[in-house]
Amino acid sequence: MNILPAAHRTAVFLAICALSLPRLLAQEAPIAFTGARIETASGPAIADGVLVVQGGKIVAVGAAGSVAIPEGAEVRDVAGSTIMPGIVDTHSHLGGTVNERSGPAQADVRVLDSVDPRDDGFRRALAGGLTTVNIMPGSGNVIGGQTIYLKLRRSVDIADLFVRAADGRPTGGLKMANGTNPIGTAPYPTTRAKTAAIARAEFIKAREYADKIARAGDDASKLPPRDLALETLAEVLAGKRVVHHHTHRQDDILTVLRLKEEFGFKVVLQHVSEGWLVADEIARAGVPCSIINVDSPGGKLETSDLNWTIGAVLDKAGVLFAYHTDDAVIDSRFLIRSAALGIRAGLDRDAALRALTINAARMLDLGDRVGSLEPGKDADFVILNGDPFSVYTQVQETWVEGRRVFDLSNPDDRLYAYGGEGAGARGPVHLCCFGNHEGGVE
Repeated sequence: MNILPAAHRTAVFLAICALSLPRLLAQEAPIAFTGARIETASGPAIADGVLVVQGGKIVAVGAAGSVAIPEGAEVRDVAGSTIMPGIVDTHSHLGGTVNERSGPAQADVRVLDSVDPRDDGFRRALAGGLTTVNIMPGSGNVIGGQTIYLKLRRSVDIADLFVRAADGRPTGGLKMANGTNPIGTAPYPTTRAKTAAIARAEFIKAREYADKIARAGDDASKLPPRDLALETLAEVLAGKRVVHHHTHRQDDILTVLRLKEEFGFKVVLQHVSEGWLVADEIARAGVPCSIINVDSPGGKLETSDLNWTIGAVLDKAGVLFAYHTDDAVIDSRFLIRSAALGIRAGLDRDAALRALTINAARMLDLGDRVGSLEPGKDADFVILNGDPFSVYTQVQETWVEGRRVFDLSNPDDRLYAYGGEGAGARGPVHLCCFGNHEGGVE
């Protein structure tokens, strides 16, 4: 006889399923990919390689004959192809993210609350071989808000896309900006000096907030009122959240380095159009750079001295760097091309590969999980029909955690890869009430 109420029985059943899920996934049949050139991003390329994945993880990778293919494995002969790690985009605006314009400091804003997982940009990103992205608010604020790190797992529920920390929380950083973007009219700063002053004042308040919490100890009556913005900045000061700082001009870059030195936070310099002018200073600060190779004319005056040699210059100086899209500044389908342009401007080929993969993963504190093809890491990888940096090469398949999420031979996926009539269309527009939608045409 059942002595538990129905609701309790359901809860117990779900708990058992949750505990069993990792074990069930681990029992999935392994898949072995053979015959491809494998670019591991952690060592030399393997001309005739074998990649074995199971339960969402990489089980083995190595040269043919040196890797034992498990009994019962599905074997896929991909001879003539290249397999590389899934691409990590350190700066994206997929999902329709924008600036919060109610004030210059918005540390309490979570970009995850405004990302639309149905946005067709996610499908285009998979067509470009992207598997992990850092989605950020815009750069119209001194402090723009919390970023979110996502895995492109093909779901319309954003919670299914989170890259979660060990405690289950979604991972992410903090977006900040200087230069011309956050400058406006009061209460926004009107000068570069005021931009830095606003950032400094917010971090001082956060430091005081954290000190009050520490002094309160276990006495809840002494805790300050909860402040979501200061709570986020306190996480930055504690090293739990990385600052992703939009900055272009060499003097603005140095301002960020001064703030980093003053408050001790971890920072990734984003864009750094003039970073090639202060590469040695960036190297001495030990700060990584997420850079963009804009491949068409136009843009803001701050980017007039952007140079494709920046990757080679930063690499020579010993700076950890990666390429990003700033989607839709660069379409996510073409991020590999940015690294190819870096090679054309003098960058070492292996360094270019790392700049799309493991370097980017390290900037997001995810280097132990993604970014290279090594046993134990997530089975995120891309299958291409040639050298990644050839203009003639196409992404054939994209895999996230051992599951294929893009297949060029699938007509639906192919539409997102190449565009054309119907690409990204969600359905017919119902004109009867079009003007009543929020933000719609009146």
